[in-house]
Amino acid sequence: MTALDPEFSADQAEAWDRVAAVLQGVGIDLVNARLAPAAEGGPTVLAIVGKAGSGKTMLLAALARALAEAGVETVSGDYEGRRRKDRRTLAILAPTNKAASVLRGRGVPATTIHRILYTPVYDPEYERIAEWLAGTGSRPVVEGLSEIALDRARAFFDQVKSIPGALAAAGLRGSDFIKGWKRREDALDVGFVDESSMLDQRALDDLREIFPTLVLFGDPAQLAPVGQSGEMVFDRLPAPSLLHLHRIHRQAADSPILDLAHALADPDLGFEAFERRVEETARRDDRVVWAERVEAGLMARSPVLVWRNVTRIRLIEAFRAVHGAPADALLPGEPLICDGIELPLKHRKRRIDLEARGLIKGAQVIYLGPGSKPGFSRLHVIGAEDPRVAAASIIKIERPDEEEPFIPYAATMGAAFLHGAAVTIHKAQGSQWPVVQVFAPDLYAASRAGRTEAGLPLWKRLAYVAITRAENRLHWVVRNRLARPQAPLTTEDLPKAAPALALAQTSPD
Repeated sequence: MTALDPEFSADQAEAWDRVAAVLQGVGIDLVNARLAPAAEGGPTVLAIVGKAGSGKTMLLAALARALAEAGVETVSGDYEGRRRKDRRTLAILAPTNKAASVLRGRGVPATTIHRILYTPVYDPEYERIAEWLAGTGSRPVVEGLSEIALDRARAFFDQVKSIPGALAAAGLRGSDFIKGWKRREDALDVGFVDESSMLDQRALDDLREIFPTLVLFGDPAQLAPVGQSGEMVFDRLPAPSLLHLHRIHRQAADSPILDLAHALADPDLGFEAFERRVEETARRDDRVVWAERVEAGLMARSPVLVWRNVTRIRLIEAFRAVHGAPADALLPGEPLICDGIELPLKHRKRRIDLEARGLIKGAQVIYLGPGSKPGFSRLHVIGAEDPRVAAASIIKIERPDEEEPFIPYAATMGAAFLHGAAVTIHKAQGSQWPVVQVFAPDLYAASRAGRTEAGLPLWKRLAYVAITRAENRLHWVVRNRLARPQAPLTTEDLPKAAPALALAQTSPD
């Protein structure tokens, strides 16, 4: 181990050494920054687990930098040129667009699992531009694109290594140069998977087909995927493959939010005592708020986190009422959650296209308005690199005491959505927001129910996940009340394009 981050703890250094040893065995020498041809052998899966603040992301980022310095190519899923025998590859993955965008915001070039399992098929004419930008082809002459447009693409790519962003800088849309999507056929070398507590066994099996070397990063205190009996995929790994990070790092040590999350590890701490701790913390630190009511104004961009579906539905109904939403339509700015794609097998190409644009189950979306065709909606996909999408939509709004949801817009088939002003804590995993509201009466109900998951009280797991979704401020809501919003719903706060595309729009001619 050499030239590590000076703030690495002993457990991080040990994990680094273990990963480095595995990579050395497959021809990637991190210590000497050298590459060798890929070695044959069975698949290897390691897991690095630790609670919030233990430095998982710091370690992931440092390993990614070391791999890049050794000459390993980071694959984004946007475009891949011709396979070279000497190429070694890394993909940094997250289960959702939101989780991937959290990593990208910290300087880690992450993409979604879906964007790696499925790769884009480029139009041959525009693929020549991609090859030129990637350094494997000469400058092309493309009908309809001026030399100035190509210069803009080159200038963009030199700043931001994104082929779609560069092509957008040249004035092209995704539908101009991407013909479709196909299941990946060629394996990659190394995969880093963040938020791996969200993976189910099927997703892990899919990843094992692609990556001979997988490193999972996860939090053992979070909630396991539904249907896995409280067990996470890394719980099944043999002990030598499971690496634990225990130390809470200095940059997290002064966070009252993380202090509250880690206090839940005390086996003698009951719900009432924990609430007293929250209230005491709120008195001395404004990053924790003891809230007497839900703030409707925050719900449009960061949902209230709840345990029970009945609570979720009632809060959504109240949110729509205070914003004056009509009974038969959505207002621009209302939040939605993608509930999957409802398309028959014969429309597989369209399904893959929508999912590749970010409309995967659990994606957070903002409604922008009706589309140009009946049943279509214009949408902003939170965390997607190209966030503006028009899609055939089936939007369902559940109502209290009614079995069937209200459907304001419905195509015969397409992307299905639920309202997103409130979500269950399970669905919030992998996401973070600057400000988070946690509906404490639901957690009290969970504590009274006496349920456990993997040997821990369920309310503690729920509270831990909910609290750690907050980046800067936590609202602990103690009453079933809703404060009226200070401003109407809007879409003006949403970026018109991903940061890379926005940069392209400001490039000089």
